[in-house]
Amino acid sequence: MSLSGELRVVRHVPLAFQELVTTEAPESIALSGGDTARQCYELLAVADVDWPRVEIFFGDERWVPVGNPDSNEGMARFAFVDQVMPRAVHSMRHAGKTIEEAADAYDQVLRQHGPIDLIHLGLGPDGHTASLFPGSPALEEKDHLVVATGGDLHPHPRLTFTFPGIAMARLAVFTIAGEEKQEALARVKAGEDLPAARLRAERVVWLVDEAANG
Repeated sequence: MSLSGELRVVRHVPLAFQELVTTEAPESIALSGGDTARQCYELLAVADVDWPRVEIFFGDERWVPVGNPDSNEGMARFAFVDQVMPRAVHSMRHAGKTIEEAADAYDQVLRQHGPIDLIHLGLGPDGHTASLFPGSPALEEKDHLVVATGGDLHPHPRLTFTFPGIAMARLAVFTIAGEEKQEALARVKAGEDLPAARLRAERVVWLVDEAANG
């Protein structure tokens, strides 16, 4: 198995994520999107975390208003952020007037902040993570921590952490649940050159349920 980091097969991925966040007690966390992420974040609303000490970031975002159903920030705010009163919320969507300005501004925010304690990531059926999709020029980015990206296969332009941006994290946590993720995870394990397989951070933990693990 060539998957980087530690694979933990768990009964209930969102609950395992809640327990990990509680144990790690991060003072900065970067959030993701998707159904599994939403379930994870709903449990963070009742987690034993000192949220007023925590800064919230986003690992990727669609260039849509925060009130749009496709907004990662909007989903996270509804699920838990607006209930827990964190120290700060660093919006990607509101970082600049244009997507390019927002990418540059968020890049600077990350550089000034320094390493994020925990970045939460998912795994797409095509092996993407954050908004780093197969074949995207963003996969080859070496200098920027955040870039604007997009493609014909994916609705909405996007902002995303790059591999160098993710690599700054002290801990990267994948949450992967359900049979529909089984093939993508198997491909990562097999060493295929998928975006998720390229990811590196100081520590990487994969929280995977039995259905996804096969």
